[in-house]
Amino acid sequence: MRAIGHGLLFIILTTLPALGGPQHILIGMDETSTFGDAGQTFSAPGNDTLVVMDTSNPAHPTLGAPVPMSNSVYGPPVNLQITPDGSLGLVASSVLPVQKDGKWVNGPDNTLHLIDLTTMQKLDDVKVGDQPHGVAISRDGKRVVIANRTSKDVNVLSIDGKSLKPIATVALGDAAVAAAVTPDGKRAFVVKNGLGRVAVLSLDDDKVGYDSTMDIPTGANPYNLALTPDGSLGFVVNNGVRGHNGSVTVFEARGPHPRVIDTLAIGDGPEGFAMAPDGKSAVVILLHGSTSGPSEWPYHANGGAAIIAIENGKARILPGEVKLGGVPEGVAYSRDSKYVYVGDFTDKVLHILRAGSKGLVETGTMKLPGHPASIRGPAF
Repeated sequence: MRAIGHGLLFIILTTLPALGGPQHILIGMDETSTFGDAGQTFSAPGNDTLVVMDTSNPAHPTLGAPVPMSNSVYGPPVNLQITPDGSLGLVASSVLPVQKDGKWVNGPDNTLHLIDLTTMQKLDDVKVGDQPHGVAISRDGKRVVIANRTSKDVNVLSIDGKSLKPIATVALGDAAVAAAVTPDGKRAFVVKNGLGRVAVLSLDDDKVGYDSTMDIPTGANPYNLALTPDGSLGFVVNNGVRGHNGSVTVFEARGPHPRVIDTLAIGDGPEGFAMAPDGKSAVVILLHGSTSGPSEWPYHANGGAAIIAIENGKARILPGEVKLGGVPEGVAYSRDSKYVYVGDFTDKVLHILRAGSKGLVETGTMKLPGHPASIRGPAF
């Protein structure tokens, strides 16, 4: 959505938790960013929070108490994630308001927040690269990959219980904005926003390798990324030019050299993206110019949600689009893949959608205690 952002809190879907246990999703509230009537954005100190949502009853989720934590709407809604066992939440703070020439502007942050989801207590922060955007966790819960926009690099860290230890930092030479790790933990994909590429990193215990000749081409302004649970396919959401001419790049993620196999035309301003835990569908959130001013050509008051069906190694967009509110950002699935949750930043509303073979249907809404900048569930 934007080049700079301040720790957006997303709903995070954890790897499938034990049956009957809490099924958490993280929602990041941004109270420092506002949109003006002419489409301009403003930043000033505010009371950002993280809200943990329990989706044990997926049709009727419940919200926990807000936990103070910096976050922002100025990045792809992938700056959070939950470890597969559901015990630890990670939230990257992309930017913080700083004063320049007597005005508040966004400056890059380098903070990774940790929260113990068993006690709901905030743990000690970890320092990473400048303006961390994307957070990915391996399926075994032992590795974290952080994509950093301003420092143009990737941090790889190990997870030991509730603590993190740096393993390596890899320079990419371009703004890194989103990441995903394959199920076997041997490879990571990282979106290079400015160049329109996806970097392919090899992960081997404490060794991290990168060969730029392996880069995968995408559409214009790639901003989000996810893999199917079996690791066979990768999906890159391309925001386009000013949200116009958006697309989804589909690539084969296995084999010695991952390659593009399809491009899906999608509506204007695609940004939020979530893969279903069962791998049979994915949801794309469309801004439709809702961050622009009413006098600007891209402007529409409402965003929307489209669903992609995935079957036999192929993807197709199902007809019909669910109308949402202004500036929809984060999105996550329930553990059973039957429900989808989307946050409207402008309206402070959570949409609850039913996902089926014929598309999405809204079943209800919830008021949120802040502006949802991001939503994400656990790694799976």
